[in-house]
Amino acid sequence: MRHRKHTFKIGRSGAHRKALLGSQVCSLIREGAIKTTLAKAKETRRVAEKMVTLGKKGTLHHRRMAIARLRDVDAVARLFSEIAPKHANRDGGYTRIIKLGQRRGDAAEMCVLQWVEEEVEKKASKKKATKKAKPAEKKEEKAGKEADQKAEETGKADPAPETEADVKDEKSEADAEKADDKSDKKEEKA
Repeated sequence: MRHRKHTFKIGRSGAHRKALLGSQVCSLIREGAIKTTLAKAKETRRVAEKMVTLGKKGTLHHRRMAIARLRDVDAVARLFSEIAPKHANRDGGYTRIIKLGQRRGDAAEMCVLQWVEEEVEKKASKKKATKKAKPAEKKEEKAGKEADQKAEETGKADPAPETEADVKDEKSEADAEKADDKSDKKEEKA
């Protein structure tokens, strides 16, 4: 059985494949983004992310492992000095693939492979804070929406109510105004 045995072949010998992937990762390190086919980009992403992981460790041994794989000392130096420190807080997912459509000549699926630039914050602290704040936020949002609707109806911008009692008072005032408008219209018709 060949379960979980992943080999990216695409009609090339092993040496050609290694050279191709090393070259593409070096181009990605130098340029920041490369345009290639989707199949090559997916495999290049695997190699590039492994190289960033080596760069994050930063020892001489890991630098030599990266040089052995990429065979470009300048690209490895840039990887260890610039790219790996940018992704120090990120646990994988250093690259993104953006699909571009099909190539005109052979209809190969094309894409852009690039580094992810956004900073990563710890998610655990956010989850705890947002779970407790959600019910209060929903009430505030509803009150704000109601105030916006009233401002549109009356043509005046009122400040957003702060409590539920204020919301009820404003609703009763709005209902009273509507009732007055209806009674005025009836008097005009008569």
